[in-house]
Amino acid sequence: MRLNDFILFAVICVSVGLAILKPETGAALQPYPLYMMMILLFLSFLRINFDSLLDTSFRSLAQLTVLTVVKLIVLPVVLYFVTLQISPDFAIPVLLLSGISTGVVAPFVANMVNTDVAPVLRMVVVTSLLTPFTLPTLVEFLVGAQANIPMAPMIRTLATVIFIPVALVAVARRWFPRILEHIGAYQFPISLGLFFLINLAVFSKYSKFFFHHWETLFETIAISYVVGVAYYVAGFIAGHSGVPGARLSAGISMAIVNNVLVIVFSSQFFGPLAPTLAAMYMFPFFSLLAPLKVLSLRYKWLGPSKG
Repeated sequence: MRLNDFILFAVICVSVGLAILKPETGAALQPYPLYMMMILLFLSFLRINFDSLLDTSFRSLAQLTVLTVVKLIVLPVVLYFVTLQISPDFAIPVLLLSGISTGVVAPFVANMVNTDVAPVLRMVVVTSLLTPFTLPTLVEFLVGAQANIPMAPMIRTLATVIFIPVALVAVARRWFPRILEHIGAYQFPISLGLFFLINLAVFSKYSKFFFHHWETLFETIAISYVVGVAYYVAGFIAGHSGVPGARLSAGISMAIVNNVLVIVFSSQFFGPLAPTLAAMYMFPFFSLLAPLKVLSLRYKWLGPSKG
């Protein structure tokens, strides 16, 4: 972990703890997490090169298609039904976390472990564009009856949160590139502040729940590690293509997810467990990176390679 990773991890822990122990600190922010998430995604998309989609070779498109189907459909469905048998209360939270898009920081994780960045970039772009439609559809198909949440509001919420920042980044790159450079220079501290405020806004609503169910936090952390490992394993299996680095890139595409978006989205429609699992996923999000790099260096089948 880099220093910035430690700082981010500390900010998340402090903000969640403060929101639970002192919910009044986040009460005034509760109407605004969607807007803060849009700003956060705008900042994140500044670092994403959408030209990565220009590789239209058969192998690239086939790899992208397989990984996208596994990421957005197969993996969330399988983990939902497995969790439904083992811990039913967490089935929907696992479905939401598993079906969200590849995180915008995934390409930088791929670069950190010295593997091919291009396929990870493509997964970020494609899954971000598809998630507003695939995730609500999965929720409606699998749990629509008991959740009793209309699909249209879910699609509208995710589409608004994702597509507006994407469009703004595209316009700003065309007309205001110098302004983007200045904004990019302060991206990390602004993002930290937004993480902090989002967690205050979301978790202050559930303070009473956690005071009466404090053991839920430990159970949630344990489940977050189990699903985190499952994401990497699914990626290693789905990423087998004979290309060096494909397995590792695929594992990162599956496991480095946009969990902060899950925190915001799920808090609009579901109970406290879904945003809590998304927040606690920060533990495996960071702590699994060290063993991942060791594995990538030790085992050739994992294949670290830069493209």
